[in-house]
Amino acid sequence: MSAPRREDADRVTATHAYAQRFAGPVGAYFLHVQTARTLELAAPWPGARVLDVGGGHAQLAGPLIAAGCQVTVAGSGPSCETLLKESLEPGSYQFVSCDLMDLPFEPRSFDLVLSYRMLTHVADPAGFAAQLCRTADKAVIVDYPAKRSFNILGESLFKAKESLDDNVHTRRYASFWDREVEGLFTARGFGRPARRRQHFWPMALHRAVGKAGFTSAAEGLALGMGLTALLGSPVILRMERAA
Repeated sequence: MSAPRREDADRVTATHAYAQRFAGPVGAYFLHVQTARTLELAAPWPGARVLDVGGGHAQLAGPLIAAGCQVTVAGSGPSCETLLKESLEPGSYQFVSCDLMDLPFEPRSFDLVLSYRMLTHVADPAGFAAQLCRTADKAVIVDYPAKRSFNILGESLFKAKESLDDNVHTRRYASFWDREVEGLFTARGFGRPARRRQHFWPMALHRAVGKAGFTSAAEGLALGMGLTALLGSPVILRMERAA
C-alpha cells in the first residue's frame, strides 16, 4: 500500500505570484477586511500562542504579531517560508516545515490554531480539521468559500472567474455549506460557532474592475443592506473547544 500523499496545498499560496492577487488598492481592501475580521475573532485571547497552518502566504502572521501574539507558522516545505522571511523581522515568528496532516506538536500546544486558503483545497478536509483541533487549546479559526453565496453557481462561476481573473494561480476549489464546515469541528468537541462573512460580490469581479472606489462602494452598499451578512463569502469561522 502506498503512503498517503503529503498535503501541500499551501505551496501555491506561499508564492510571489499568488501574492500578486492581493497587490494594489483592491487587494489591500481584501486584506484589510480579512485582518479586521480575524483580529476580532482572536480578541478574546490577547497574547495568544497561535499556530498558522499553511500560513506561508504571510497575510496573517504580521497582524497577529503586531497584536501581541506568539506566532508559529507550519508549512509543507522550506519554500513556504519565502514571503514570511521577506515581510517579517527575523526572530519575530517561528516556522516549522512539516507534514500538515501530521503536525509535529503536542495536543493543545497552542491557544489558537488558524488556517486560511487551505480547507477549500486539501484532499481530506475531515483529516485536516482533526489536526487543527488536536493542536488547539482554545479555538480554531478557518476560512472557506460559502455555497450560500455566488459560489452556488459552481462550475459556471469558476469559468467566469478564469475569464475575469488573469492569474495562473486561479485554481479549482471546494465550496461548503456552513453546516458542513461546522460539522468538521463539532465532531472533534468544538462548538459555539462565530462567523464573519467578508464580501458579497465575487472577488474576481472586483479584480476585473480594478478600482478601489468601486469595491468600497459596492461592498459598503451590500453591507448596509444586510446582503453580506446573509450571503457573503469567503466566511471566517471560529469554533471553540467545548472542554
